[in-house]
Amino acid sequence: MTPPIANPWTLCVAPMMDWTDRHCRYFHRLLAPHARLYTEMVTTGAILHGDRARHLDFDTAEHPLALQLGGHEPGELAQCARIGADWGYDEINLNVGCPSDRVQSGRFGACLMREPALVADCVAAMRAAVSIPVTVKCRIGVDEQDDYEDLHRFAEILVGAGLETLVVHARKAWLHGLSPKENREIPPLNYERVYRLKQEFPRLAIIINGGIVDAAAAQAHCTTVDGVMLGRAAYHDPFVLARCEQALFGTPLPDRDEVLRRLQPYVEARLARGGALNHIARHILGLYLGLPGARAFRRTLSERMHRPGADFRLVELAMAGIGEHARAA
Repeated sequence: MTPPIANPWTLCVAPMMDWTDRHCRYFHRLLAPHARLYTEMVTTGAILHGDRARHLDFDTAEHPLALQLGGHEPGELAQCARIGADWGYDEINLNVGCPSDRVQSGRFGACLMREPALVADCVAAMRAAVSIPVTVKCRIGVDEQDDYEDLHRFAEILVGAGLETLVVHARKAWLHGLSPKENREIPPLNYERVYRLKQEFPRLAIIINGGIVDAAAAQAHCTTVDGVMLGRAAYHDPFVLARCEQALFGTPLPDRDEVLRRLQPYVEARLARGGALNHIARHILGLYLGLPGARAFRRTLSERMHRPGADFRLVELAMAGIGEHARAA
């Protein structure tokens, strides 16, 4: 029996800097029609003073799509939320989880978990500015602020500001001593803390993130919380999105080759506008992960996709190295 679609956040793909650009999101949409996709984090300064179209443009096929903002000034965030809503986004998400030095120096990301009242002001300002959902993505703790009571208080204050959906990366963040990569791997996962938060805030939609690598885990989490957000696993092994889509929504698994054929018009349209194949093809390298010929597929693309004039024929050449017996796997 097809599982019911609980809410728009049942399956999400995490915002990932340098990875979840518009090309990646278009590709992920082909694998998971129901997934909620997120942009890379965009700072308020980049939107207010930078090349707005470069940061915000997307293909309509990407819907439902959330814009993740980085910032801490309520007025600027409200202005950017309004711009995002006018641009056509379906959700505005505030980054309160990124631990990088650059983010800390700008006073946003995970360091904001120490300032729940300020985050609440930001949420209230954005909610007043737009009619689309405003959400927050956070960690379970930061540095020595690592008691459940701190997370509970953080959520309580945000709910008081009108927050209805919270994405929680089930690891704490160490702002000093660990790199962003280490912060994704070294702090232990604590799913029970996120589950407890859901139990104590039953009306708050809780989406769990961190260490979810397969459909079985996604299904298991969804028995306790409202949805799952996949990050690195969805990028390195993108077909896991199709498996999660099947498990959570009953959607039949797509054929990998057919996914790339459906990507072809997009690739050709982007190349016709002066784009480069490697900007798109870098996101598909893991599509055949674990199948015979997968290494040759990656190697063919990796070695040639940067060359001038590279086009979809290179993708077809790479596909030809996948054995027939593997295509149905």
